Amino acid sequence: MDMAVKKPWLKNYPPNVAAEIDSAAYPSLTALLEEAFRKHAARDAAAFLDQRIKFRDVDDMSVAFGAWLQSKGLKKGDRVAVMMPNVLQYMVVIAAILRAGLVVVNVNPLYTPRELEHQLKDSGASAIIILENFATTLEEVVDRTQVKHVVLAAMGDLLGFWKGQLVNFVVRHVRKMVPEYKLPLADGRTVTRFNMALAEGSRMSLSRPNIGPDDVAFLQYTGGTTGVSKGATLLHRNVMANILQTEAWFKPMLDQLGDKPLTVVCALPLYHIFALTICYMMGARLGMMNLLIPNPRDIPGFIKTLQKYRINMFPAVNTLFNALANDPEFARLDFSELVVSNGGGMACQQATAEKWLRITGCPVVEGYGLSETSPVATSNRLDLREFSGTIGVPIPSTEIAIRDDDGRDLPFGEPGEICIRGPQVMAGYWNRPDETAKVMTPDGYFKSGDVGVMDERGYIRIVDRKKDMILVSGFNVYPNEIEQVVNMHPGVLECAAVGVPDEKSGEAVKLFVVKKDPTLAEEDLSDYCRENFTGYKRPKYIEFRDDLPKTNVGKILRRELRAGS
Repeated sequence: MDMAVKKPWLKNYPPNVAAEIDSAAYPSLTALLEEAFRKHAARDAAAFLDQRIKFRDVDDMSVAFGAWLQSKGLKKGDRVAVMMPNVLQYMVVIAAILRAGLVVVNVNPLYTPRELEHQLKDSGASAIIILENFATTLEEVVDRTQVKHVVLAAMGDLLGFWKGQLVNFVVRHVRKMVPEYKLPLADGRTVTRFNMALAEGSRMSLSRPNIGPDDVAFLQYTGGTTGVSKGATLLHRNVMANILQTEAWFKPMLDQLGDKPLTVVCALPLYHIFALTICYMMGARLGMMNLLIPNPRDIPGFIKTLQKYRINMFPAVNTLFNALANDPEFARLDFSELVVSNGGGMACQQATAEKWLRITGCPVVEGYGLSETSPVATSNRLDLREFSGTIGVPIPSTEIAIRDDDGRDLPFGEPGEICIRGPQVMAGYWNRPDETAKVMTPDGYFKSGDVGVMDERGYIRIVDRKKDMILVSGFNVYPNEIEQVVNMHPGVLECAAVGVPDEKSGEAVKLFVVKKDPTLAEEDLSDYCRENFTGYKRPKYIEFRDDLPKTNVGKILRRELRAGS
């Protein structure tokens, strides 16, 4: 078949964007990062609370920290968990873990003990780097995991002596953001302060293991197509390919600003694959400074930070674009050099996109991806001014097929499952061959679980989700997980969780409950959910019912519950 017919999107590529990338350009992600650190050594790599660190600092500190990890007996392929918000240490530890030949396991710092325990056990992590603010969560579960080495970071670690002391004092004693904790030292477990590990590591040598394209770089935890959180196994070549793919797509637009240091706003959490690949990895490759925002929910504080910098690239989810666009102070900022605002994680709403364009002069360009695709699979052109309502076209070296339930390709305009093939597609789910087999086709496509249509130009529009997943501010919430946990409450007979539209977060979780204990009150369940779920997973609405609609085989009909909400 003619290539243009098979890949109609290629005709709609912007000028200067190649159809293919050389995914074997580097032997590993580590080689790509080390080249970037050398090339941009004198440039700022990140800014946090007005403190900047250069790429040479990230280079030196990551070598030291990597050597320290190895000194603890960690061997190539061992997993290391990272549980921190966007702080300077994140820049260091990601590079350190990879350079030591280890595997990064990103953990949401707001996880409850139950969620953290599952991820640490499932990944088999033998070490964790954690901000002290969250150490109390680790304290509850660490004895039941394989974690032998804990590194405790503090907010002020890399801010210089006096400023660091002041910030740590305020965080610990004024704002009381560090709950008391006592990490058990049984079974030879070590607990080391981040700066102490750096100091010790600086007197050691990093042993450089032979890292190849098929070695594992990241375990990115996701619900996949079911509710059990599992690790998408991203190899060095998967993430490396996505960096080169996104660079090919973004660079022509960024090049308009000339060869000067650029600033990317990193308000999305670095434990999320979107920020990790786009802000950290592609940012390093292009010598960009990451403006690290630890708490983007603090909109006034966020805007105060933005006032101090001239920003060039702004990746975000719809909720954040919307919150900023509706704040009058935001409109007073200088947007003269903002050339890329890319949206992902959740559907971008037209009203938000139009308001953002009116204020900043820079259109919100929507893309699409998943943890399983490292993450970017499609994007709209960055030079489009008008809102398209689509997720764009497949990026270089990516193929997308729209297929029916029998795996047959469907014609243009027919809705079917979005299936993705490309060098960025994961190797599978960590230690779950059965789950992997469900989502990978014999011809190498990943079944996304999303339903979309492709038009004759190759543009794709999402029309529905096959799975019952709920998308809250760009984060996946799986009804199965909510239901399993809520069903364990002694006062609950049965329950169902669905997504309902929400102005702020796109969707919110609504819980339908049949009581076993007639005295069960809404606040009892709310407190229970607060203990067991991180914020975005908690039901916003709880409705008690006498019974739940079911199929003739007894399966709860979530669709009916959604329709009636």
